[in-house]
Amino acid sequence: MTSIEPAPLEAAPNAYAVRVDEGELGWEVRILAPAGAVAWTRSCGSEEEARTLASTVAQHVYWLSPGKFREYYKLAEE
Repeated sequence: MTSIEPAPLEAAPNAYAVRVDEGELGWEVRILAPAGAVAWTRSCGSEEEARTLASTVAQHVYWLSPGKFREYYKLAEE
């Protein structure tokens, strides 16, 4: 009988986070760096658009390593 081992987990999980805010100029999606600073912001035309984008970013946080995530969203290293 053959055993299949799961792929090893990355040593450091992706600690980026995503937040949706309604500001004076409309809805914004923000990526928060592991230290809590805003690393990326995108304005959206509606709450629905902002929540859809935030959902996609949250999936990327879960799926991608921190390095690939920074590369994909063109974020500076901390």
